[in-house]
Amino acid sequence: MILLSIHNLSLPIEDPVLKFLLVLIIILAAPLLLNKIKVPHLLGLIIAGAVIGPNGFNVLARDSSIVVTGTTGLLYIMFLAGLEIDMGDFKKNKWKSLTFGIYTFAVPFVLGYLGGYYILHFSVLTSVLFASLFSSHTLIAYPLVSKLGISKNLAVNITVGGTMITDILALLVLAVIVGMSQGEVGTEFWVKLSVSFIVFALIVLVLFPIIGRWFFKKVDDKISQYIFVLVMIYLAALLAELAGVEAIIGAFFAGLALNRLIPHTSSLMNRVEFVGNAIFIPFFLISVGMLIDFSVFFKSWETIAVAGVMLVASIGGKYFSAVATQKTFRLTKEEGKLIFGLSSASAAATLASVMVGYNIILSETETGEPVRLLNEHVLNGSILLILVSCTISSFISMSSAQKIAESDNEDTVSGDNHEEENILLAINHEETVERMVNLGILIKAHSNTENLTALNVINEDKNESSVKNAEKLLHKATDSAAAADVKIQAIKRYDNDVVNGINNVIKEQNITDLIIGLEDEKGFSPAFVYNLYNGYLQNDNANVLVYHAAQPLSTIKKYAVMIPENAHKEAGFFHALLRVWNIARNSGATIVFYTPESILSILQRIIKKANIEAEFIIMKTWRDGEKTASELKEDEALILFMAKKGMKSFIPQMRLIPELLNRKLHDNNYLLIYPFSDFDKDNSERRSVGNHDDFMEIGNVIKKIFK
Repeated sequence: MILLSIHNLSLPIEDPVLKFLLVLIIILAAPLLLNKIKVPHLLGLIIAGAVIGPNGFNVLARDSSIVVTGTTGLLYIMFLAGLEIDMGDFKKNKWKSLTFGIYTFAVPFVLGYLGGYYILHFSVLTSVLFASLFSSHTLIAYPLVSKLGISKNLAVNITVGGTMITDILALLVLAVIVGMSQGEVGTEFWVKLSVSFIVFALIVLVLFPIIGRWFFKKVDDKISQYIFVLVMIYLAALLAELAGVEAIIGAFFAGLALNRLIPHTSSLMNRVEFVGNAIFIPFFLISVGMLIDFSVFFKSWETIAVAGVMLVASIGGKYFSAVATQKTFRLTKEEGKLIFGLSSASAAATLASVMVGYNIILSETETGEPVRLLNEHVLNGSILLILVSCTISSFISMSSAQKIAESDNEDTVSGDNHEEENILLAINHEETVERMVNLGILIKAHSNTENLTALNVINEDKNESSVKNAEKLLHKATDSAAAADVKIQAIKRYDNDVVNGINNVIKEQNITDLIIGLEDEKGFSPAFVYNLYNGYLQNDNANVLVYHAAQPLSTIKKYAVMIPENAHKEAGFFHALLRVWNIARNSGATIVFYTPESILSILQRIIKKANIEAEFIIMKTWRDGEKTASELKEDEALILFMAKKGMKSFIPQMRLIPELLNRKLHDNNYLLIYPFSDFDKDNSERRSVGNHDDFMEIGNVIKKIFK
C-alpha cells in the first residue's frame, strides 16, 4: 500500500527523485559488485542500462534528462582525453599518432566498404557511409586506463592522438556523404566546410587559452572555475557543430586548449575528473545501454548478417591497425593490446553517423515505405556492435593496462636508486599559504602521497592570538591540499626563534626540500635576506626554495631556468633539477634553460629519457642570464639555481639577485633554488644521486617518478 502511494509509480518511472535514485544506485553498485569478479564496471553500467531501459524491463525511459546528462558524459570523455594528454609527448609522437590514425581509419574503412558493397550489396554511397562507421572509435575505456596511472604511456598517447585524427576523418566522410545524398557537394561545399573547420579550430585552440588564462587570473572561486570549464566544453562542442563536425571533436579540442591551464596535480583537475567519473561518464554508459535491444536479432536473419559484417569490419580492422602500429614502432605486446583495447570501442561517432544516415530518406517504395541511406538492419546491427565492442574494449584495456602498470611499478621499485623526498612548507602569511601548497603539489613526485608537511612556528610566549593564527594557517594549508586529494601533515611548533624552529624540524623530519614564500609587497626585505643567508641556508641537508607568486601557477606559459657554471657538481643539483622537471611535466609549461655548454649536454641526455617541452640556450656569462631574466614578459616566470658562498657554483653576483628581483620582477613569478651542499651519512644512499658519475642515472630517476 505504501508503494502504491508513490507518485507516478507506473513504468517507466517518471518521478524525478525515484528515477535519479535508481541511477545513482546503479552507479554505486556496479563497481562494487563487478570488481569482485574482475569485470570492468564500464561494461556493467552498459548492461544495467540495457536491463532497465525501454528495450529491457522499461524501468526508465531514455528521455531528455538521460540524453542531456549522457551527452555531457560523452563530451567529458573526449575532453579528459585532450586535457590529460602530455603535450610534450604529443608533439614528440605526433607522427606516430598520425600513422596510427591513418591505420585505424583506413583498414576498417576498406573492410567495411568491401563488406557493404560486395556482401550486403549496398550502393556505393551507402557503402562508403557504412564503412566510415568502423573507422571512428570512442575512448570509452580511457577513464579506466587513466585511473591506473598510465595515461602518459606511449601507447595511450598514440591512441589518443590517433583518435582525434580518425574521428575527424570519419565525421568528415559523414558530412560529405550527407551533402552528396542531398546534391549539395561542389566547390562551394568544400570551401565552406574547410573554412568553417579552420575558423573553429583557431577559435578554440587560440582564443580559448587566452580567455582561460584571463579568467583564472581574475577569479579564485573554485566553483566558478569548474563551471567555467563546463562552459568551455559545451561552447567548443557547439562551435564544432556550427563548423559541420560532431560535438565530440569540439570537446577534445577544448581539452587541448585548456591542457596547460589545468595542471595535472591541481585541485581543479581533481574536481574535473571526480565529477566526470562519478556522475557524467556513468550516465553516458547507462544511456548507451538503453539503446540495446536484443530482441531484434531474433526477428531477422538479415539483421544478424549485417551485424556480423559490422563486427568483423570493426573489431578485425581495429585489431590489424593496432598490430600494425605495434610492429611499426616496435612497441611491447601489452602496449599493442592496449592500443587495440582503447580503439576497439564503437559508440559515440558510430551512433551519431548511423542515426544521421537512418534519418536521411532517399526515396519511397511503391508501397510508400521510405528508402533510407542506412536501413534499420544497420541501425540494429550498430547496437550489437556497441555492446560487443565495448565489452572487448573494457576487458582488453583493463587487462593490458594492469600489466603495464605492474611492470612500471616493478621497474620503479627494482631500481638501484632510492631517491626520496620530504617537502616542508614554512607558512607564516595567509596570502601565501595556498600558493605555497600549490607549488608543493606541483614539484612533488607523483608517488609521493604523504610526505608533505606544513609548519608554523609560534614564539614560546604562547600568545593566544598567535596560536589561533597558526591554527588558521595550517587549516587553510590542509584544506588546499585536500582539494587536490593530497594529504598534508600540519605541525604547530613552539620556539624562541622561527629560523631555529624550521631548521630543527628539517632535521627531525628528514626534510629534503624547504619552501619559503615571499610576501607580494615586501619581496626580499632586509630582514628576510638576513634570515635567508644567516639562517635557512645554514642547513646543508635540504634544498631551499624561495618562492614569489604574482599570479596562479596554471597561467604561466614559460619558465626561464638559469643554471650557473659548475652547478652540476653540487651534491643537491640533480635533486633540485627534479623539481624543475616536475614543474614542466605537471604544468605543461615550456622550460627554457639558460646554461653553460658543459651542463647543456647533460640536460639534453636527460631529456631523451624523460621528455618535457624544453628549449636550450647557451649562457656564456651570468650577467647575460640576468639581462634575460630582467626582460621576462607577462605570463612568464623565472627559476634560478643559486649557491651559498663556498660552493663550487657560487658567483659573487648572486648576492645582488634579491635586489634585482625586487626592482625588475615584482609582477612576475620567480623561484630561487639553493641545492643542498651535503648529505646525511646515515642516509647517504638516498642522496647518492648528487655525486653519481653517470649523469644518465638521473634520467632514470625522473622517468620512474612520473610512472
